Amino acid sequence: DAKDLDVPHNVPFVALGTALLWFGWFGFNGGSALASSSTAVAAAVNSEIAGSVALFLWLIIEWIRNGRPGLVGLCVGAVAGLATVTPLAGFVQPWAAFVTGICATLVCYACCELRKKLGFDDALDVWGVHGMGGFVGSVLLGVLADPEECSVVATAPKSCVNAGTVVRSGEQLGKQLAAAALCAVYSFVVTFALLKVMNAIIPLRPGEESMRSSLDKAEHGEEAYTPTKAYTQAVPTKNGGITVDM
Repeated sequence: DAKDLDVPHNVPFVALGTALLWFGWFGFNGGSALASSSTAVAAAVNSEIAGSVALFLWLIIEWIRNGRPGLVGLCVGAVAGLATVTPLAGFVQPWAAFVTGICATLVCYACCELRKKLGFDDALDVWGVHGMGGFVGSVLLGVLADPEECSVVATAPKSCVNAGTVVRSGEQLGKQLAAAALCAVYSFVVTFALLKVMNAIIPLRPGEESMRSSLDKAEHGEEAYTPTKAYTQAVPTKNGGITVDM
Protein backbone atom coordinates (compact mmCIF):
# COMPACT_ATOMS: atom_id res chain seq x y z
CA ASP A 1 0.00 0.00 0.00
CA ALA A 2 1.44 3.37 -1.04
CA LYS A 3 0.16 4.92 2.19
CA ASP A 4 2.44 2.61 4.18
CA LEU A 5 5.65 3.62 2.40
CA ASP A 6 6.42 6.32 4.98
CA VAL A 7 5.70 4.18 8.03
CA PRO A 8 9.08 3.53 9.68
CA HIS A 9 10.09 0.13 10.94
CA ASN A 10 11.07 1.54 14.32
CA VAL A 11 10.84 5.20 15.31
CA PRO A 12 13.47 5.04 18.09
CA PHE A 13 15.86 3.46 15.58
CA VAL A 14 15.19 6.38 13.22
CA ALA A 15 16.16 8.81 15.98
CA LEU A 16 19.23 6.77 16.91
CA GLY A 17 20.33 6.56 13.29
CA THR A 18 19.91 10.30 12.84
CA ALA A 19 22.00 10.99 15.93
CA LEU A 20 24.78 8.74 14.63
CA LEU A 21 24.62 10.37 11.20
CA TRP A 22 24.78 13.84 12.68
CA PHE A 23 27.81 12.93 14.77
CA GLY A 24 29.51 11.39 11.76
CA TRP A 25 28.73 14.41 9.61
CA PHE A 26 31.16 16.50 11.65
CA GLY A 27 33.82 13.96 10.72
CA PHE A 28 33.44 13.97 6.96
CA ASN A 29 32.54 17.65 6.57
CA GLY A 30 35.10 18.97 9.03
CA GLY A 31 37.54 16.18 8.17
CA SER A 32 37.46 17.09 4.49
CA ALA A 33 39.86 19.92 5.33
CA LEU A 34 42.45 17.19 6.06
CA ALA A 35 43.77 19.27 8.95
CA SER A 36 42.72 20.74 12.27
CA SER A 37 42.32 24.19 10.76
CA SER A 38 39.95 27.14 10.71
CA THR A 39 38.38 25.72 7.56
CA ALA A 40 37.61 22.47 9.38
CA VAL A 41 36.04 24.41 12.23
CA ALA A 42 33.95 26.46 9.80
CA ALA A 43 32.74 23.30 8.04
CA ALA A 44 31.70 21.73 11.34
CA VAL A 45 29.94 24.88 12.54
CA ASN A 46 28.13 25.33 9.23
CA SER A 47 27.01 21.70 9.32
CA GLU A 48 25.52 22.20 12.78
CA ILE A 49 23.74 25.41 11.79
CA ALA A 50 22.20 24.08 8.58
CA GLY A 51 21.11 20.83 10.20
CA SER A 52 19.54 22.62 13.15
CA VAL A 53 17.71 25.17 11.02
CA ALA A 54 16.30 22.51 8.69
CA LEU A 55 15.28 20.32 11.65
CA PHE A 56 13.38 23.20 13.25
CA LEU A 57 11.64 24.38 10.08
CA TRP A 58 10.65 20.82 9.05
CA LEU A 59 9.18 20.33 12.51
CA ILE A 60 7.20 23.57 12.24
CA ILE A 61 5.85 22.68 8.79
CA GLU A 62 4.66 19.27 9.95
CA TRP A 63 3.19 20.80 13.11
CA ILE A 64 1.17 23.26 11.05
CA ARG A 65 0.08 20.69 8.45
CA ASN A 66 -0.60 17.73 10.75
CA GLY A 67 -1.55 19.46 13.96
CA ARG A 68 1.27 17.87 15.94
CA PRO A 69 5.07 17.62 15.79
CA GLY A 70 6.61 14.34 14.69
CA LEU A 71 9.94 12.75 15.58
CA VAL A 72 10.41 11.13 12.17
CA GLY A 73 9.89 14.42 10.32
CA LEU A 74 12.28 16.12 12.70
CA CYS A 75 14.95 13.55 11.84
CA VAL A 76 14.34 13.83 8.09
CA GLY A 77 14.66 17.61 8.31
CA ALA A 78 17.98 17.36 10.12
CA VAL A 79 19.41 15.05 7.47
CA ALA A 80 18.10 17.34 4.73
CA GLY A 81 19.99 20.27 6.19
CA LEU A 82 23.17 18.27 6.66
CA ALA A 83 23.04 16.80 3.15
CA THR A 84 22.41 20.18 1.54
CA VAL A 85 25.19 22.04 3.35
CA THR A 86 27.82 19.36 2.67
CA PRO A 87 29.01 20.68 -0.75
CA LEU A 88 29.56 24.20 0.60
CA ALA A 89 30.30 23.68 4.31
CA GLY A 90 33.98 24.62 4.02
CA PHE A 91 33.49 27.64 1.77
CA VAL A 92 30.72 29.78 3.31
CA GLN A 93 30.05 31.97 6.33
CA PRO A 94 27.68 30.86 9.13
CA TRP A 95 24.94 33.16 7.85
CA ALA A 96 25.08 31.31 4.54
CA ALA A 97 24.69 28.00 6.35
CA PHE A 98 21.52 29.43 7.93
CA VAL A 99 20.18 30.32 4.49
CA THR A 100 21.15 26.86 3.23
CA GLY A 101 19.11 25.25 6.02
CA ILE A 102 16.05 27.23 4.93
CA CYS A 103 16.52 26.29 1.27
CA ALA A 104 17.08 22.66 2.22
CA THR A 105 13.78 22.52 4.09
CA LEU A 106 11.72 24.10 1.32
CA VAL A 107 13.20 22.12 -1.56
CA CYS A 108 13.54 18.74 0.15
CA TYR A 109 10.10 18.89 1.76
CA ALA A 110 8.54 19.74 -1.60
CA CYS A 111 10.42 16.87 -3.27
CA CYS A 112 9.30 14.41 -0.58
CA GLU A 113 5.69 15.49 -1.03
CA LEU A 114 6.04 15.16 -4.80
CA ARG A 115 7.39 11.66 -4.35
CA LYS A 116 4.35 10.77 -2.27
CA LYS A 117 1.99 12.16 -4.90
CA LEU A 118 3.71 10.14 -7.62
CA GLY A 119 3.75 7.00 -5.49
CA PHE A 120 7.48 6.34 -5.81
CA ASP A 121 8.99 3.76 -3.49
CA ASP A 122 11.98 5.81 -2.33
CA ALA A 123 13.35 4.18 0.80
CA LEU A 124 14.75 6.72 3.28
CA ASP A 125 13.86 9.59 0.89
CA VAL A 126 17.20 9.15 -0.83
CA TRP A 127 16.16 11.17 -3.88
CA GLY A 128 14.10 13.83 -2.11
CA VAL A 129 16.57 14.51 0.71
CA HIS A 130 20.06 13.33 -0.20
CA GLY A 131 19.81 13.69 -3.98
CA MET A 132 17.97 16.98 -4.32
CA GLY A 133 19.54 18.37 -1.15
CA GLY A 134 23.02 17.70 -2.49
CA PHE A 135 22.05 19.17 -5.86
CA VAL A 136 20.74 22.38 -4.30
CA GLY A 137 23.77 22.69 -2.04
CA SER A 138 26.15 22.29 -4.96
CA VAL A 139 24.39 25.06 -6.87
CA LEU A 140 24.16 27.36 -3.86
CA LEU A 141 27.93 27.32 -3.52
CA GLY A 142 28.14 29.65 -6.53
CA VAL A 143 25.84 32.10 -4.74
CA LEU A 144 26.84 31.86 -1.08
CA ALA A 145 30.62 31.40 -1.17
CA ASP A 146 32.96 34.12 0.07
CA PRO A 147 33.18 37.33 -2.02
CA GLU A 148 35.73 38.14 -4.72
CA GLU A 149 38.14 39.71 -2.22
CA CYS A 150 38.84 36.22 -0.87
CA SER A 151 40.12 34.89 -4.20
CA VAL A 152 43.80 35.74 -3.49
CA VAL A 153 45.34 34.31 -0.32
CA ALA A 154 47.93 37.06 0.11
CA THR A 155 45.39 39.89 0.13
CA ALA A 156 42.36 38.08 1.53
CA PRO A 157 40.91 39.41 4.82
CA LYS A 158 40.98 37.16 7.86
CA SER A 159 37.19 36.77 7.72
CA CYS A 160 37.45 34.54 4.63
CA VAL A 161 36.55 30.92 5.33
CA ASN A 162 38.69 29.32 2.65
CA ALA A 163 40.73 31.98 0.86
CA GLY A 164 42.13 31.26 -2.58
CA THR A 165 39.55 28.64 -3.49
CA VAL A 166 35.93 29.34 -4.44
CA VAL A 167 34.28 32.77 -4.51
CA ARG A 168 30.73 33.64 -5.45
CA SER A 169 30.06 34.94 -8.96
CA GLY A 170 27.78 34.39 -11.91
CA GLU A 171 30.47 32.33 -13.58
CA GLN A 172 30.88 30.10 -10.56
CA LEU A 173 27.13 29.65 -10.32
CA GLY A 174 27.05 28.47 -13.93
CA LYS A 175 29.88 26.03 -13.28
CA GLN A 176 28.16 24.63 -10.21
CA LEU A 177 24.85 24.23 -12.02
CA ALA A 178 26.47 22.52 -15.01
CA ALA A 179 28.54 20.19 -12.83
CA ALA A 180 25.57 19.25 -10.64
CA ALA A 181 23.37 18.56 -13.66
CA LEU A 182 26.08 16.48 -15.35
CA CYS A 183 26.63 14.42 -12.20
CA ALA A 184 22.88 13.87 -11.83
CA VAL A 185 22.53 12.62 -15.41
CA TYR A 186 25.65 10.45 -15.16
CA SER A 187 24.52 8.93 -11.86
CA PHE A 188 21.06 8.16 -13.24
CA VAL A 189 22.30 6.53 -16.44
CA VAL A 190 25.02 4.43 -14.80
CA THR A 191 22.80 3.38 -11.89
CA PHE A 192 19.95 2.44 -14.23
CA ALA A 193 22.28 0.34 -16.37
CA LEU A 194 23.82 -1.43 -13.38
CA LEU A 195 20.43 -2.19 -11.87
CA LYS A 196 19.21 -3.62 -15.18
CA VAL A 197 22.21 -5.95 -15.34
CA MET A 198 21.80 -6.99 -11.71
CA ASN A 199 18.06 -7.54 -12.16
CA ALA A 200 18.74 -9.84 -15.09
CA ILE A 201 20.88 -12.03 -12.82
CA ILE A 202 19.11 -11.68 -9.48
CA PRO A 203 15.65 -10.04 -9.36
CA LEU A 204 15.90 -6.88 -7.28
CA ARG A 205 12.22 -6.61 -6.38
CA PRO A 206 10.62 -9.38 -4.32
CA GLY A 207 7.28 -10.81 -5.31
CA GLU A 208 4.09 -9.12 -4.20
CA GLU A 209 3.18 -11.99 -1.87
CA SER A 210 6.57 -11.84 -0.16
CA MET A 211 6.31 -8.09 0.39
CA ARG A 212 2.80 -8.37 1.79
CA SER A 213 3.61 -11.19 4.18
CA SER A 214 7.19 -10.99 5.47
CA LEU A 215 10.39 -10.31 3.55
CA ASP A 216 12.47 -11.76 6.37
CA LYS A 217 10.52 -15.00 6.22
CA ALA A 218 10.49 -15.15 2.43
CA GLU A 219 14.17 -14.27 1.92
CA HIS A 220 15.81 -15.86 4.96
CA GLY A 221 13.26 -18.20 6.50
CA GLU A 222 13.44 -16.25 9.75
CA GLU A 223 11.54 -13.46 11.44
CA ALA A 224 13.24 -10.34 12.80
CA TYR A 225 10.97 -10.41 15.82
CA THR A 226 9.16 -13.27 17.50
CA PRO A 227 5.38 -12.90 17.73
CA THR A 228 4.25 -11.01 20.81
CA LYS A 229 3.29 -13.38 23.61
CA ALA A 230 1.92 -12.71 27.07
CA TYR A 231 4.39 -13.58 29.78
CA THR A 232 1.61 -14.29 32.23
CA GLN A 233 -1.80 -15.76 31.79
CA ALA A 234 -4.50 -15.88 34.40
CA VAL A 235 -6.28 -19.27 34.55
CA PRO A 236 -9.37 -19.63 36.76
CA THR A 237 -9.49 -22.74 38.98
CA LYS A 238 -12.45 -24.92 39.98
CA ASN A 239 -12.72 -23.37 43.44
CA GLY A 240 -12.80 -19.85 42.06
CA GLY A 241 -9.14 -19.06 42.62
CA ILE A 242 -6.64 -17.95 39.99
CA THR A 243 -3.35 -19.46 39.02
CA VAL A 244 -0.70 -17.83 36.84
CA ASP A 245 1.11 -19.73 34.07
CA MET A 246 4.52 -18.45 33.04
